[in-house]
Amino acid sequence: MTQPNTSSQANQFLLYCRSTLLFSAVLAVTAVFALLMLIAAIIPPFSWQYKLGSTWGKVVIWLAKVICGLDYQVTGLENLPKDQSAIVLCKHQSAWETIFLMAILPPSSILLKKSLLWIPFWGWAMATLKPIAIDRSTPKQALSQLLKQGAQRLQEGFWVVMFPEGTRIAPGEQRKFSASGSLLAQRTGFPVVPIAHNAGEFWSRNSFIKYPGVIQVRIGSPIEVTGRKSKEINRQAEAWINETMQDIEATK
Repeated sequence: MTQPNTSSQANQFLLYCRSTLLFSAVLAVTAVFALLMLIAAIIPPFSWQYKLGSTWGKVVIWLAKVICGLDYQVTGLENLPKDQSAIVLCKHQSAWETIFLMAILPPSSILLKKSLLWIPFWGWAMATLKPIAIDRSTPKQALSQLLKQGAQRLQEGFWVVMFPEGTRIAPGEQRKFSASGSLLAQRTGFPVVPIAHNAGEFWSRNSFIKYPGVIQVRIGSPIEVTGRKSKEINRQAEAWINETMQDIEATK
């Protein structure tokens, strides 16, 4: 994992202080927005509470830029369909991309572990945004739930966001993609939008410190699914993401 040169103790201390400040700021902002979203959950329309969630994401991304010098650059925004919902299959390296996707995408339903909804404030707020919360200890039931609720969400006008690797993967590593997202696409006819990024190089899954830099986010063209098998759809999405990750690494 390539990161800025922070060998000196002074730089490490500064990074730690900035990361601590960011953590404190995000904690405070999350508590406020979570309470607002819980209140909004009992006041229609739903768009109000999702707008609060999206605004929370934008605020956190902004805080990361101002406090830690962590910015981002997006290529391919024009590839996001404007006239229909889609299924997003995104590289998973850190918590950053889950926040980012909430900030830039239309109203979306994210696939996540049910246990995450018990996290104070953040989990409670997420529970109001119609996620697809599954129990991974029961794979068959989880897949059935995804296919049923995913189809419902798409028909209701939501996007469905999934991380096909299933868990956060360290930069430079790959994990076989689950075919559940492509199976949902095959059954519903909604396109797949692949997304690659290198957020894990700056916002690591196992590190408290957030490093300054520019995260590269690349959004691929929608993958047509009509008349195609789920394995073929999944193979194309996986190949595009893996190739794009190599390209991001090569152009740093």
